[in-house]
Amino acid sequence: MQNKFNIGDLVRPEIKQMTAYHVPEATGMIKLDAMENPFSWSDEMKGQWLEVMCAAEPNRYPDPSAKALVQELRQCFSVDDELGVVLGNGSDELIQLIIMAMKNDACVMAPMPSFVMYQHIAKSMGVGFVGVPLNSDFSLDVSAMLASIKERDPAVIFLAYPNNPTANLFDDADVLAILEASNGLVVIDEAYQPFADKSYLGQVKHFDRILVMRTVSKLGLAGLRLGFLVGPNAIVEQLEKIRLPYNINSLTQLTASFAFKHMDVLNQQAAIICEQREELLAALAQLECVEVFPSKANFILFALLDDSAERVFEALKDEGLLIKKMGSVLGLPKNCLRVTVGTADENRLFCKHLKVILS
Repeated sequence: MQNKFNIGDLVRPEIKQMTAYHVPEATGMIKLDAMENPFSWSDEMKGQWLEVMCAAEPNRYPDPSAKALVQELRQCFSVDDELGVVLGNGSDELIQLIIMAMKNDACVMAPMPSFVMYQHIAKSMGVGFVGVPLNSDFSLDVSAMLASIKERDPAVIFLAYPNNPTANLFDDADVLAILEASNGLVVIDEAYQPFADKSYLGQVKHFDRILVMRTVSKLGLAGLRLGFLVGPNAIVEQLEKIRLPYNINSLTQLTASFAFKHMDVLNQQAAIICEQREELLAALAQLECVEVFPSKANFILFALLDDSAERVFEALKDEGLLIKKMGSVLGLPKNCLRVTVGTADENRLFCKHLKVILS
């Protein structure tokens, strides 16, 4: 007779204590919760894309190194030939690769609040995580970061630039101080770079420990799940050893290569989103019961001064508008919400309903 099977006897304790990353149901909703580009392609561009897709051979494995895509990417983003490039199934896989490559007793560090997957992935892999609170204005607490670096000697430090969920850029002098103090890798996560007009990509070749990570999701290609990492070849070579073969499928390779040839369209869309962001910031600032925080991303964080985030979130949801309820996040004011910049009509509708709900 077999012993009674209990999966809990096999799973690591830290996994049992975790909760799965939740993505809310959005069918039929105006999605302003996931920092997506709200603009689709023109019919002409879609037609050209479909012609390209006819070259796909679903019965064959994709190019394991995605050579054509990497070449297109290098040209599109002006990546220096002397630097290495790693592709990931979204930036999440790249974060996982980086942490996976570190020693068992490694420590991962990031400011808090920041992108939740840094901590989530570290915990899932049994790697220690240290979160260092930001200042009240969401700037880096450099003295606390440097003290923590000295004490814990992290193998990896993640810096989201601009930061998520606070939407601000960190001061260059503060980033440089962390780079100089670190004995490990420093990963600059530039997921929202298309809306920030600032980047560390051009500085990678001047440092032996810096990696710049990007995703094409916010740029307008969220459905592809494609991220890329740029860094010194000595680091990239180690990460390539553990990157799973064929992690970038044929359809993604063809579509991304096509899209990179039409970067002018995506850049124009990003420029419109930035314009809409400024209008949305101004509209929210007119609401007396709301504290609005500056943004260099394609989303805006705001706090309700005398209302419940839960109530407002649900009321907006009842109107068919889905935004992000931040919940209890270390370093954020109470009752924070985050809204993605949508189209002009979507932003106006959001502001209209928010004003009524708060009145």
